Amino acid sequence: MGNADSKLNFRKAVIRLTTKTQPVETTDDAFWDQFWADTATTVQDVFALVPAAEIRAVREESPSNLATLCYKAVEKLVQAAESGCPSEKERQIVLNCTRLLTRILPYIFEDADWRGFFWSNVPGARDEDNDDGARPLAESLLLAVSDLLFCPDFTVQSHKRAGPDTEEDMQSIDSCEYIWEAGVGFAQSPPLDYIHDLNRTELLKLLLTCFSDAMYLPPSAENNILNRWVTFFSSTDNRHALPLFTSLLNVVCAYDPVGYGIPYNYLMFSDYREVLVEHAVQILIVTLEHEAGAALVGPDNLFVNYLSRIHREEDFSFILKGLARLMTNPLIQTYLPNSTKKIQFHQELLVLFWKLCDFNKKFLFFVLKSSDVLDVLVPILFYLNDARADQSCVGLIHIGVFILLLLSGERNFGVRLNKTYSVRVPMDIPVFTGTHADLLIMIFHKIITGGHQHLKPLFDCLLTIIVNVSPYLKSLSMVAANKLLHLLEAFSTNWFLFSASQNHHLIFFLLEVFNNLIQYQFDGNCNLVYTLIRKRNIFHQLANLTSDPVTIHKALEMKKTTLARISRTNSQETISMDGSRPAVPAEPGTLKASLVAIPAIDKLTKKAQVSEDGTMVCLQHNTHSPQMTADQHTHSLQSFLLSLPIDGDLLSFLCTVLRQVLSWKSKLPLQTIMRLLQVLVPQVEKICIDKGLTDESEILKFLQHGTLVGLLPVPHPILIRKYQANAGTAMWFRTYTWGVIYLRNVDPPIWYDTDVRLFEIQRI
Repeated sequence: MGNADSKLNFRKAVIRLTTKTQPVETTDDAFWDQFWADTATTVQDVFALVPAAEIRAVREESPSNLATLCYKAVEKLVQAAESGCPSEKERQIVLNCTRLLTRILPYIFEDADWRGFFWSNVPGARDEDNDDGARPLAESLLLAVSDLLFCPDFTVQSHKRAGPDTEEDMQSIDSCEYIWEAGVGFAQSPPLDYIHDLNRTELLKLLLTCFSDAMYLPPSAENNILNRWVTFFSSTDNRHALPLFTSLLNVVCAYDPVGYGIPYNYLMFSDYREVLVEHAVQILIVTLEHEAGAALVGPDNLFVNYLSRIHREEDFSFILKGLARLMTNPLIQTYLPNSTKKIQFHQELLVLFWKLCDFNKKFLFFVLKSSDVLDVLVPILFYLNDARADQSCVGLIHIGVFILLLLSGERNFGVRLNKTYSVRVPMDIPVFTGTHADLLIMIFHKIITGGHQHLKPLFDCLLTIIVNVSPYLKSLSMVAANKLLHLLEAFSTNWFLFSASQNHHLIFFLLEVFNNLIQYQFDGNCNLVYTLIRKRNIFHQLANLTSDPVTIHKALEMKKTTLARISRTNSQETISMDGSRPAVPAEPGTLKASLVAIPAIDKLTKKAQVSEDGTMVCLQHNTHSPQMTADQHTHSLQSFLLSLPIDGDLLSFLCTVLRQVLSWKSKLPLQTIMRLLQVLVPQVEKICIDKGLTDESEILKFLQHGTLVGLLPVPHPILIRKYQANAGTAMWFRTYTWGVIYLRNVDPPIWYDTDVRLFEIQRI
C-alpha cells in the first residue's frame, strides 16, 4: 500500500504542476518536495507518471515552473553531494531527483528556445573561479553527479575506520582511492555491492541524458560544434575525471558475463553489473569523441588524453583480453541450448575498440604484435556475416569494416592472418581448411554477393582491406581463391562496369590483389595460380573489353535482368558449417536509426608505399583525375550515337560513359597476370597431355614447384591505403553512436518520441 500511495502522491504533484497557471515560488518547499521527498518511485514509474504531453504543456504554458523544477532538483543533488547523503531518506531524494531530471532533460533539449537554459547563470550557484560568482546549472549538475559517483555507502564502499557515527568528508575524499574496479591504474578489486551498482547506473543514465544534447542538432559536415556537457565533464574542472575514466574502463574490461560457468545462472540471479557495464561503455564512447581540430577551440578532453597515455603492457593486456572476452560472448556455443548469458552491447564495444586503436597507437601496435588480434577479428567477422542481410544492422557492419580497414593499414595484421583458423565458430559459410585470411575473404564475399543493398558503398572498403593484406598472405585456400575470382567475374560484366562511373575501381582493386599475391607470395599460392589459369578467360575478356556505344547500350539494357543472377552464380557454394544459421532480414517493424553517408575511399584513406626496409612512406594524394585519352574518337562516334533510336538524356549518358570507359580501360594493370598466363598455361596444358592428368591435385603439385623468377615484370612497390580521420567519418561516428544508444535504452525509453534531429528513427 505504501508504494501505491507514494505513486499516487507523486502523480498528484505532477497534475498540480501542470495545472498551475501562476509561477510557484522557489521558496515553496512544501510544494516542490512533493516530487522527491516523500516518494519511492522507480525510474519506470517516473516515466509512466510524467507523460510527455504534460512536460511539453508545462514548458509552453508555465515555463517558469519547469525552470524552477529543474533548478530545485539540481539543488537537491548539489546539497547531497556536499553532505554525502548519509541517511537513507537523503539517498532516496537523490535517486528521485536523478530519475526526474532523466525524464525531463530530453524535452528541454528538443526546444531551441530552451537548449541554453542549463547553461544560464543561476543566482546563488557559486563558482569561485568566475568573477561574477555564478555557475551555470549544467556545471553544478555535472559536478554534483560526479561527486555522487564516489559517495561512500551510496556508490562506493566506505573506507572509514573510526566509529559508526564518523562520516567521510565529501570535499576531502581522494576519489582515486575509490575506483570501482581493479585494472588500469588500480590494483584492488572492491567487493561487489549490487545496491552500489544500481545507484551508479541511475547516475550514469542521467549523465548520458545530459550528453544527449548532441542528438537535438542536425548532422553538420564541418563537425565543429562542441558538446558543452561532454566538454565540461571531461575537463580539468571535474576533479573526478581520472578516477571516473578509470572506473568506467575497468568495470567494462573486467566484466565476465559467464561468471563461474553455471548453466542458466543468468535466469536464476539478476546481474546488476551487466546493466552498469552497458551504461559505462556508452558513457565512454560518448565522452571519447575527439573534438580537437583546427576549427575547434576548447579545453582538452581529459578522457581522450588519459586513453592516449595508457602505455603499460599489463594494462593493454587487461583491456584487450576483456574486450575480446565480451566480443566473443555472443559466439559461445554450449551443449545446453541458451544456457549461457549473451550480452547485447557488442556495437558499443566495437566503437570503444575503434577509439582505443585510433587514439592510442601503442595499443594498436600491442594488439597487432601477437595473434591476440585474431581474438577480436573472429567475432567481428561473425557479426558482419550474421548481420549482412539485416537492414537495421547496416551501422554494425560499417563499424566492423572500419575497424578492419584501420588494422589492415599495418603490416602485422596481414602477417597474423596467416595463422590457421581452427576456432570453428558456426557461420553460414562453406566448410574449409585454411587460415584466418581465407575466413576474411569468404565473409567479405558473402557480404558483397548476399548482403543488403545498402552495403554497396562499403564494397570499396572491403576490397581495400584485402588489397592491404594481400602482399603478406602466404597460402590462400582453394575456396578463398574461387571467391576472389568470382568477385572479379561479377564485377567485370559489361552491365556492371558501365552502369556507374566508379564501378571500375572494384576491378582495379581485385587486379591489385592478384598482382600482389603473384609478385610477393607466388611460392605458397598454388591454389590461386591454378584458379587464375582455370578462369583465364576473365582476364582475356578484360584485356579485350569492348567499349563501343552499341555494346554499352546493350549492357545497360541487360542490367535489370542480370542483376539478380550475378550474386548467385559461379561462386561454387558448398555445405555450410554445422550449427550455423543463414543471415536473415530484419523483422518487420524493427526500428533503425538513419546514418550519414560515409566519405569515398580516397577521402577515407591515404596512400603509403612500403619501402625495402619495411617502413611506410606516405604519398601525396593524386589530385587530378585520369586524363581523357579518347577525345579524338568522340566526333567519329557522335554521328553513330545520333542514329540510335534513343532520347537525348540517354544519348548524353552514353557519351559520358564512353568517355569514362576509354579513360581507364588502357590503365588496367593486367601485365603481371597476362605474363603468368603466357608462361604457365602452355606448361600446364603440356603436362596434362603428356601425363594424361585429369586430377587437379597433380596439377597443383606441379604448380607448387613452379617458378616465375626472371619471367615477370619488375615487382611494383607495395601500396597500402591507411585509414585517415576526417570530418565525414567523425560525423558518421557521432550519428552511429547516438543512434545505437537511442535504440538500446528502451527501459525506460529515455528519448522515445522526442524531436531528435541528429538522425531519423525509421521502422522497417
